[in-house]
Amino acid sequence: MCALTDQAEVYRIDAVGLVCPLPVLRFKKRTQGLPSGTRVEFLADDVSGRRDLQALCEITGHRIESVHEEDNGVIRYRICLA
Repeated sequence: MCALTDQAEVYRIDAVGLVCPLPVLRFKKRTQGLPSGTRVEFLADDVSGRRDLQALCEITGHRIESVHEEDNGVIRYRICLA
């Protein structure tokens, strides 16, 4: 389980420039086999993929801890893997 005070290294996945469904597919592929509790920083700029990422997290039990929209259109998600 991810704790707010946990300073463990964050696994980063960059899906900027990819369009739906590729960002979510990249997330799914790159997180496959990672241990439960791993924190993932997921970067994407395809706003239509947000619903897909939320649905994937609901199905898998992953928890979206934060969503931050940056000035350059990139959406930075912080996710704790189930």
